[in-house]
Amino acid sequence: MTTDTLAHSTNEPAVEHVVVVGGGPAAHRFTETMRRRDTEDRFKVTVISEEALAPYDRVNLAKRWDRSYDLTLGDPTLWEDEHVGLVLGDRVNSIDTELRQVRTRSGTIYGYDHLVMATGSNAFTPPISGWDTKGVFVYRTVDDVDQMADCVQGMQSDENRTGSAVVLGGGLLGLEAAGGLAAEGYDVHLVELADWLMPAQLDEGGGRLLNRLIEQRGITLHMGVSLDSIEKRISSRKPSASEADALASAASNVRAVRLSDGSEIPADLVCLAVGIRPRDELAKVGGFEIGPRGGIMVGQDCATSIDRVWAIGEVAAVEGRCYGLVAPANTMAEVVVDRLLGGKAVFGEPDSSTKLKLSGIDVASFGDAKSAQKNTLDVVFADPTQGIYQKLILSSDVRVLLGGILVGNAENYSTLRAYIGRELPGDPSAYLAAGGGELPDTGDIPDEVVVCSCNNVTSGTIKCAVNGEGDFETPARDIATLKACTNAGTQCGSCVPLMQKILAAQLAKAGIAVSTALCEHFDYSRSELYAKIRENDLSTFDEVIAEYGTGHGCDVCKPTVASILASQRDRYILDRGLGELQDTNDRFIGNMQKDGTYSVVPRVPGGEITPERLRVIAEVAADFNLYTKITGAQRIGLFGARLEQLPHIWQRLVDAGMESGQAYGKSLRTVKSCVGSTWCRFGQQDSVSMAILLEERYKGLRSPHKFKLGVSGCARECAEARGKDIGVIATDKGWNLYVGGNGGFSPRHAELLASDVDDDTLVSLVDRFLGYYIRSAEKLQRTAAWIDSMDGGIDHVHAVVVEDSLGIADELEKEMQEFVDGHEDEWVATLKDPQKLARFRSFINAPEAADPLFARVPERDQNRPATLEERESVLISGPEIAFRGPRGEAIGSGRTV
Repeated sequence: MTTDTLAHSTNEPAVEHVVVVGGGPAAHRFTETMRRRDTEDRFKVTVISEEALAPYDRVNLAKRWDRSYDLTLGDPTLWEDEHVGLVLGDRVNSIDTELRQVRTRSGTIYGYDHLVMATGSNAFTPPISGWDTKGVFVYRTVDDVDQMADCVQGMQSDENRTGSAVVLGGGLLGLEAAGGLAAEGYDVHLVELADWLMPAQLDEGGGRLLNRLIEQRGITLHMGVSLDSIEKRISSRKPSASEADALASAASNVRAVRLSDGSEIPADLVCLAVGIRPRDELAKVGGFEIGPRGGIMVGQDCATSIDRVWAIGEVAAVEGRCYGLVAPANTMAEVVVDRLLGGKAVFGEPDSSTKLKLSGIDVASFGDAKSAQKNTLDVVFADPTQGIYQKLILSSDVRVLLGGILVGNAENYSTLRAYIGRELPGDPSAYLAAGGGELPDTGDIPDEVVVCSCNNVTSGTIKCAVNGEGDFETPARDIATLKACTNAGTQCGSCVPLMQKILAAQLAKAGIAVSTALCEHFDYSRSELYAKIRENDLSTFDEVIAEYGTGHGCDVCKPTVASILASQRDRYILDRGLGELQDTNDRFIGNMQKDGTYSVVPRVPGGEITPERLRVIAEVAADFNLYTKITGAQRIGLFGARLEQLPHIWQRLVDAGMESGQAYGKSLRTVKSCVGSTWCRFGQQDSVSMAILLEERYKGLRSPHKFKLGVSGCARECAEARGKDIGVIATDKGWNLYVGGNGGFSPRHAELLASDVDDDTLVSLVDRFLGYYIRSAEKLQRTAAWIDSMDGGIDHVHAVVVEDSLGIADELEKEMQEFVDGHEDEWVATLKDPQKLARFRSFINAPEAADPLFARVPERDQNRPATLEERESVLISGPEIAFRGPRGEAIGSGRTV
């Protein structure tokens, strides 16, 4: 028998003991805030959590699909503080409010002076038949995600599984669960009772666009219906002994789900994400006042109906209402800390802003998003062709921002959210995509504006931290330090862009040079890091970060270092130690499109192509049912290829003598040319041959930003060479070389670098220009911006490239020649190596196919191309291909050849 023990020591009566029941984000915020504010050490805090993990970030739960990702909240040394105790894997089973004690499952008794209920919520399980079947999961905790991932892994090792999953619930959690399963290669069906996704946050316009964007990701939606039952395998009869053994050992026993409209969806796995319910069972037994819809009733001070007991987070019903968002939970935690320390803080009006965490889709909702207030005006921009819906809700005088919805483009979310209830510092339309995104200066926003709603950090607090004023003794001169001392940007991270603007504005006011650090892991700029990597001949990211950085790197520095290493060594970009550094596109050597498929763009040097190669491109497009288009770079693009199809497509293109056009990388895209002297009666030089020479020379060259070239055969400029990063225009004496042009967001003409040079001199100057650009430009800096950033601009570039003022011309030419001599096309290298090809299988156990070309749909008109809906709705089940139309109806089938 376990002997009950009293864990609360009474040796130090001056120290009051606070017991926190629950170990989620609210408990973490309470403990962290108490230790920061309790400067006299008046309180000791003990957090009792039934989970085995220290408090973690539930906002980013979707990242748990990668089990190496650390979700732990804040600084882990918090739990080593002598005034803090963390009990994991134990659950409070009873509360004695008269004796002020709690008893846990292990039999331990903890005495308290103050009790904070932070028990959070449970995932709601609707009353449907079969919800307890093996293979049915909820989506709420790390353990839930881990169990689902284990099931997925178990099914991937079972060849009888089709890989189909059903997610119930079209809210934030449901979409995150669907996105995680889709990323694992599952055919995902999402069921939602409303007519559009995220109905609690979005209006009909935004919701229906989100429906379309999610469908383009390959997730099938079933809207306006509910889930009636979950069907088990072999449910119609008693299984035999062998069948029972097979069912017991299977990862999942789910066969299908039945919907309220009578339809049935075959399924191997079901995830329920239909909402949460406050965990108030302890409070009900303990005699607490309960809210009308559950939860522990509290007032604006977060005090419960029982003396010395408080409630925070999702279990707290503030004046009868529970909140399922992190920002209100953090506010409650800080209110209770303030009250315990003698303050008079109140909960106030909560921030209900939300932002979808689904890769590739931007969705945000903030403030009065559905125009609940009277006498409001809406400013709306909607462009379904671009996949954008944006709405700002304003006061009747069109000055004060009340709320908004952003779907497809949420770039300005952090800035707009900070101005809720305040007058916008500019024309509202400037904050929408139609306004061009040119925002008024927001680096000096009023002090009282909340920048980080998750942690309730104002602009004034951030400014004080940057300047070392108030409670901040040491100035915070970079984002990493600013996060550490203010807590801003440490949870959802959506406020970091606004923090960066405020930081830059404050540093500029103080006359301090703005940091050019690559990110919080490297104190060096890209150009400085390039020089150090080159000087020390480093070859891996681990070597670079061990020598010059800290931590494990991030999505900013990893691709940058990968680009630097590729430009210096021209190794296969997915070699060991390099593949995990790449951006998504480089990781699969293809440009991912908005629907999750990839584009295929063969290189056509100088625009010259033979009829035979044109025929191969046409056959590939037809056989794989791909959309074809002449791209903005005047190349032939093939769109709609699935991941597992890419090797088979490229095998046929490579066999025909074509290589990758690197449309996915920060590298040379194309060299545009006119027909030149070969055909044109005005041509002065052979522009086609020169364009081919330049494109073959620099193809695959990694650089800080993509770059383009153009070669015109005469001054009539048919190739628009002066709109390119490098432009070459023929004269009667040779070539004029122009640099620094672009046709991007801020179009600009290139500037003359050299006149009337011969072929060899032209190539040497281009070698030097590109080499110097790659060495000294910053991350994602186009050639035009790079030249402008130089002290002396084009004159400086001319001095270095043409006059060799730095004495590095020979080095630059030598390095470029080494790259040219050692370059191998990435797809050519991939097709040679079975290990490299393995990453292009949609499932670990996907069967090999001799040539997975898919038969065309026999039932539809073969003389018209497939519609977008037809292309997006191809479903694979074994070797049979089923095609569905825009409303889900069957329009044909075929088998692999």
